[in-house]
Amino acid sequence: MTPAATRSEILPSSRSEQRGQRAATGLRDLFALLGDLLIDGGDTRLALDRPWGRNAYGCSPAPVPDLVCFASSTASPISERAYARVELARERLMHAAISLGVDEALDRRTEEMRCELRGHLRLADDVDIVFSPSGTDAQLHALALVRALLGEHVTNVVVASDQTGSGTAASARGCHFSTRTANGLAVTRDAPIHGLASEAVFLPLLDGASMRPRGDIAPAVLDTVEAIVRGGRNVLLQVMDSSKLGWRAPGLACLDEVIRRWPGRVQIVVDACQMRLGPGRLRWHLDRGHLVLMSGSKFYGGPAFSGALLVPRRVASALGEGHAVAPGLFDYVNRSDWPLAWTDLRARSAPRANIGQWLRWEAALEEIAAYQAVPAAFRRMAIRQLGEAIESLLLLSPVLRPFAPYASADEDNDEFGRPTIFPFALQREGRPLDLGETHAVYHALQYDLGSRFSGRTAAVAARQCLIGQPVRIERPGEAPAAALRLCIGARQLTETWCDDVTTARVNLEAEIDRIADVVAKTELLVSDLGSRDLRDIHHAN
Repeated sequence: MTPAATRSEILPSSRSEQRGQRAATGLRDLFALLGDLLIDGGDTRLALDRPWGRNAYGCSPAPVPDLVCFASSTASPISERAYARVELARERLMHAAISLGVDEALDRRTEEMRCELRGHLRLADDVDIVFSPSGTDAQLHALALVRALLGEHVTNVVVASDQTGSGTAASARGCHFSTRTANGLAVTRDAPIHGLASEAVFLPLLDGASMRPRGDIAPAVLDTVEAIVRGGRNVLLQVMDSSKLGWRAPGLACLDEVIRRWPGRVQIVVDACQMRLGPGRLRWHLDRGHLVLMSGSKFYGGPAFSGALLVPRRVASALGEGHAVAPGLFDYVNRSDWPLAWTDLRARSAPRANIGQWLRWEAALEEIAAYQAVPAAFRRMAIRQLGEAIESLLLLSPVLRPFAPYASADEDNDEFGRPTIFPFALQREGRPLDLGETHAVYHALQYDLGSRFSGRTAAVAARQCLIGQPVRIERPGEAPAAALRLCIGARQLTETWCDDVTTARVNLEAEIDRIADVVAKTELLVSDLGSRDLRDIHHAN
């Protein structure tokens, strides 16, 4: 973030002066505007549309308390509570950096955050945590570690590839997924990363004709893995728990069958970036040696671009036996991303500080802590009531066409036994809206359109609403459609919970009213505005 200097300007007379100059430069970076720091250290998806002040996800780097937000399947703006923690964290790091330097101070703080995250998720002490700027970056970390374990001849099998992050098509093949890494290095999108280029097989989950998950996904996974192993290659099997539409695939029985059939030939990586699974299910994956991708955004509601890879001890121990990691990965990592015990990888990584990544994780930890402080009984009850309200509103709407509820064969005993993502398509006079029209409605929901209407509808149109981004739906023989999503996230629960039962009930009813506002505005936009009007609104803003 500090402007580049000429070589003559940065050439100190001694090593001690060089260390002091680096520390001073890092401290100067910490004095930048907090909003600028929160969008630093990511890729182009975090860039702000300056007139609007929001990123591609519709989120500002500062709190927006009046925004009606049910968008946790995509991204959420930072809360006032998390923003206060970020301010305090920066102040504390400044004090620590005066004596230690920014790199060392951040390294120590990051290790403390690993302990904090393990505690919140109730993970064993021997689960290692590799931090990253995003879930897509974490996929590259996982690919590099799996190739180090199983060798270069690895095929990446991505289950529910139609419902993963936008960068997965590239990262699964070991290619650059953007034009700039989080470290600021300019790269060529879709070009191979040095030492990471891999074969990949993509298994979509949605049956576009029925708008349901395909029923043959478990046999398809087993057949695909069997064919690859028979061909002499090993497999990174990336499974989904859960997807953009709230679906899981394949079932846990299928994962156990994979482990039984091909020991030492397959490494399972769980895409849990939505974090819509409880501690018991998370431990189930880790106890079986699965790597787990997670994020502090999505369900928990931290700001976008806070990723991590959870590594069980048996995998970490195997990595300590001299396995080489692809050199191209080090364009995507910093020293503090690796746990302190991973000395070899830390020694090979640059000690550059990613302040934005660290601050976003500070915010995410605040949200995770707040969620865990809510009694489990209230969490279960609130998710049930909010979900029932959403399902009822969707079923009664002439405009919103809900997808059939997804029933998992794997039982959960916690709050995630019920859906928290509710996908729906849009229709006007019985005709489904196409991909472009759905995108236009999604953007129009975010604007104050009160001046375009009168009477009671003006108040509905004035509400600024953020919901889950459109998910592209491929339909056989027809033009692509899209699904929008109403999502229950952690902040719906932390912001309604109160020790006083009556107050908590009133808060929950108010949250249901906010859901009704989103549905009402969506119906208004689709019914009263034509496609050209919606496009004009989007372009005007």
